[in-house]
Order: sequence, then C-alpha cells, then structure tokens
Amino acid sequence: MDEELIRRINELARKSKAEGLTEEEKAEQAELRKVFLLEFRKNLRAGLENITIEYPDGRTVEVKDLKK
Repeated sequence: MDEELIRRINELARKSKAEGLTEEEKAEQAELRKVFLLEFRKNLRAGLENITIEYPDGRTVEVKDLKK
C-alpha cells in the first residue's frame, strides 16, 4: 500500500480532530479513504485466494476453487 496515501489520510484525520477540515479537504479525505478501501479489499482477496484448505481425508482445495 502506498505510504504517501496513508500518511495523507492520517494527516487529514489529525487535522479534522484538532481544528476541522475545509470542504475541499473533506472531499479529498473521502476520496483517499475510498482508494484505501479498494486497495485493502484487493490485497485481502489476493491473500485469501492463496489459502489452501486441507481436509482430514488428505484432500486439498484452494479457496479460489471453492467459488466455482
């Protein structure tokens, strides 16, 4: 995940708590959060799809194959 994106989100969150945000900053914050969530979900999905389930009988199934 992009460190600059996270740094800016945190910066806006601190400013919001301390003094409030302008309408422009609120819009930027909303857009940055949207981008962050999309990247987070993409990374989570990629991680989950790499999991392999092993059953007691010895069979193994990859999680991505369970959807099919």
